[in-house]
Amino acid sequence: MMKLFDEFGLYLAWLVAIVATAGSLYFSEVRHFVPCSLCWFQRIFMYPLVIILGIASFKQDKKMTTYVLPLSIIGMLIAIWHVIEENTGISIGMCNVGVPCTVKYINWLGFITIPVLSLTAFTLISLIMLATRWARQRKS
Repeated sequence: MMKLFDEFGLYLAWLVAIVATAGSLYFSEVRHFVPCSLCWFQRIFMYPLVIILGIASFKQDKKMTTYVLPLSIIGMLIAIWHVIEENTGISIGMCNVGVPCTVKYINWLGFITIPVLSLTAFTLISLIMLATRWARQRKS
């Protein structure tokens, strides 16, 4: 199992980032859902991961977790706050202008919203990067 992360962890994380970015663009550009402020901050941390993980995958950069984890963990924290705000209405004032952060454009299965999808992507990328780092440390 660890060999899987050592060899393919970067590709897997890159795939997650690509799907998350494509989903984000689909919701805003095709479905015309206007992103709230917290959505924009999550995009700021997800979009660069597509480029960074793509380069890292092709170069097999073993130190890439150093650059990827801060972006994915900060994005994950923003997504956690967005999920809390969306479900409780407790606000930090980020969405006072424009689209409220509590708008649920989608609600699949009664709990899967866009912030939940974002949180899932950031969490997966973070876990994959930690597993990749651990697999490579055990290998050396």
